[in-house]
Amino acid sequence: MIRVGIQGSHGTFSEIAAVRYFAGTEAERIGYPNFPAIMKDLDSHQLDYAVLPVENTTTGIISRTYDLFQYHDIHAVGEVLVPIKENLIVIPGTKLEDIRHVYSHPEALSQCQHFFAEHPACHPVTYQDTSKSVEFVRNSGDKSNAALASYLAAEYYGMSSLLENVNDSTLNMTRFLVVTWRHESHPEADKTSLMLVLKHEPGSLYRALAELADAHIDMVKLESRPLPGRIFEYMFYVDIIGNEQDPHIHAALEALAAHCVTLRSFGSYKAADKPE
Repeated sequence: MIRVGIQGSHGTFSEIAAVRYFAGTEAERIGYPNFPAIMKDLDSHQLDYAVLPVENTTTGIISRTYDLFQYHDIHAVGEVLVPIKENLIVIPGTKLEDIRHVYSHPEALSQCQHFFAEHPACHPVTYQDTSKSVEFVRNSGDKSNAALASYLAAEYYGMSSLLENVNDSTLNMTRFLVVTWRHESHPEADKTSLMLVLKHEPGSLYRALAELADAHIDMVKLESRPLPGRIFEYMFYVDIIGNEQDPHIHAALEALAAHCVTLRSFGSYKAADKPE
């Protein structure tokens, strides 16, 4: 049986992602309170895989996970897209006018700003994760408390969904990367994730990206993040369509590397199908 690390506990969207990706595989899902703890156990091979959120259609890149990748020898082997439907979960019998505090993970709270604007009496409170916030509300026994989480968390803890899908966007979706310490490759891998640190000179980003354009490689993601220990200098996360083992892609990455201080591939994997 493989061991898969996820952030949070039963009923989180990370668990839903892991269930979907490893469907048909005997897998033990192990919940962690934070992402560094997952990466530590992945480094020591106590986990076989981790399923980590990296991007949301409403709030963008999830930098807390991406920024960890540079410190760990991980290999991306897959991705899964999960529609995010945040429900307002309450103790059975609670009315909307009873609620004063809404607990959830910071990402979930940030994806539901319209709800808080429309209900100013409800105050957002950050908590460990979406599922644990439901457990907290249940254990509090206080109808002035509510949580934002998935339908699965409500079912698991025997709670009620007072309002469904209160997130700002009806197309709210999170992309999860499946990573491992193993050197694995999917026979149908068609997407590659990269990290670039460019030479600090005029036009470096333009010339680097021109190598991809000249090779007719489709770049589907470009994000900048601050370089640790450097003042107003940045690294870039790039996703491209193609397998780094393909000679055409490999040659383009070699040309790209000439413009970089650091070029690191996190791996090639099969791109997830977008949910209908």
